[in-house]
Amino acid sequence: MLAQISIKNFAIIDEISLNFSEGLTVLTGETGAGKSIIIDAIQLLAGARASVDFVRHNAEKASIEGLFFIDDTKHSAYSVMEQFDLPLDKEEGSIVIERHITSKGKSICKVNGKLITLAVLKELGTQLIDIHSQHETQSLMNPERHIELLDFFEHEELEQSKEHYHELYKHLLSLKKRYEELSNNEQEIAQRMDLLKFQYNELNDSQLQPGEDERLEEERSHLMNYERIYEGLNTTYESLSAENHALDFLGHAMSALEQLEDVDHDFEELSKQLKSNYYTLEELSFDIRNRLDQLEYQPNRLDEIETRLFEINRLKRKYGKEVDDLIKHMAKMEEELEQLENKDSHLQSLEHEIKEAEKDALTEADHLHKLRTKIAEKLTIAIQQELKDLYLEKAKFDVQFNTQEGHINWKNRNIKLLKQGLDLIQFLITTNPGEPMKSLHKVASGGEISRIMLAIKSIFSKHQGITSVIFDEVDTGVSGRIAQAIAKKIHRISHESQVLCITHLPQVAAMADHHYLIEKDVSGHTNTTVQKLSEKDSINEVGRMISGNEVTETTFKHAQELIVQAEELKS
Repeated sequence: MLAQISIKNFAIIDEISLNFSEGLTVLTGETGAGKSIIIDAIQLLAGARASVDFVRHNAEKASIEGLFFIDDTKHSAYSVMEQFDLPLDKEEGSIVIERHITSKGKSICKVNGKLITLAVLKELGTQLIDIHSQHETQSLMNPERHIELLDFFEHEELEQSKEHYHELYKHLLSLKKRYEELSNNEQEIAQRMDLLKFQYNELNDSQLQPGEDERLEEERSHLMNYERIYEGLNTTYESLSAENHALDFLGHAMSALEQLEDVDHDFEELSKQLKSNYYTLEELSFDIRNRLDQLEYQPNRLDEIETRLFEINRLKRKYGKEVDDLIKHMAKMEEELEQLENKDSHLQSLEHEIKEAEKDALTEADHLHKLRTKIAEKLTIAIQQELKDLYLEKAKFDVQFNTQEGHINWKNRNIKLLKQGLDLIQFLITTNPGEPMKSLHKVASGGEISRIMLAIKSIFSKHQGITSVIFDEVDTGVSGRIAQAIAKKIHRISHESQVLCITHLPQVAAMADHHYLIEKDVSGHTNTTVQKLSEKDSINEVGRMISGNEVTETTFKHAQELIVQAEELKS
């Protein structure tokens, strides 16, 4: 959940710090007080684009900092953190996001102190925060997103089939790409063959051997340090084996200790150790002598090595590969040349592979379609119930599959496979009996749109794992019992995720677990202030929302009754 947000020099906010808790937090206040500015700040934490207009007048920069706590160590936010190598402490479960916008328009993003790009922040933010405003509602109504929502509803049931299909689809695309490359015009193929032949001949003539450059560099090092190696080995040998040197003295010591073996068993053990060391050094001396005998200074060989290494390094620079990679590259070029020289037979072979790949992909796509059909039935029933709870009992919801006719028959070669399979999906609804089903975005009434969106959100909030859901005046255009139903539905969503809600409805405010009042102070320069309300102050604020003017004793009692009713509904 979003535990804390600190905002400084942002729009008409000087500096505020808010602590949030689980459940439903409501933010209320007069129009223009700055409620939506706080949501704008939270949106920046979720990866929204920044504007220099957000920086308060005469300030150098605007700063927003948010602290999130996540208890679930398998949460998708942690996967994003690991993917982009961001600092992470799963035991503490905290994520700190910072946004700084300078007066010159530069934007700085940080996660747990590490600088990141806006794209990475957006990737992480979508796992933490889900913001719904009237604009975002229209985004939810976008038919292109509906297949994502359907798949997410029962993603575990679809996961295996989707992964299998994506592998088959990717393989099919690679085969088609190869077919297109082989089918290019003759001039392009001829040019490609000339290039491959030239590169292959150049590498083949060089007669490269695996690890050759490393061996040559080692040999060059020996030749360039011949005198140093000779002197070192010779000095070592002389010190060990020359007259009156190490081995001679060790021999005398060994003889002296042998004479004590029959005196004490301890001396016998010491004698054995000395003999072992003596023979080890003697053998080492022989090895050094052999190395000295084998040493040979070859100035011509050094020239040969330098010339060969120069040629190898030239090829490495030209092709940007190491010697072993160049050898593998030659094999690939040889294979491609063979395919180009025998293009027709390879095209026939590819055609057969493409047909088989299409057959496999279409079979799996059809299986995926059948799974989606069953899931769509479950989703329809669930959303239908949510709509009924929101007094849209006459409404009918449906999931439309715009698949091509005959999709089950994979022999129909006119079928176009899509990244998501065969299905193009959109959600349809009608709110009045007798009227035809329409796409969601064609529903006219603002109040209906709000309720439909809330019904959909109620379903998907249980599955998405978003830590904080934010509603920005999505209850516009409703009143009475519908407002009460919306309030109840928003509070129910707060059982699955923390909910922050900006509202003008007293029914929603009465359902709050935590209530903040946002006001605009115009004494001196304009500034937005935020105050967490006590129980009595919350009743007064609900009363103001009911009356719109001064809170009378009657209004106060009405607000009290509304909050009591809300507590009963919550329980």
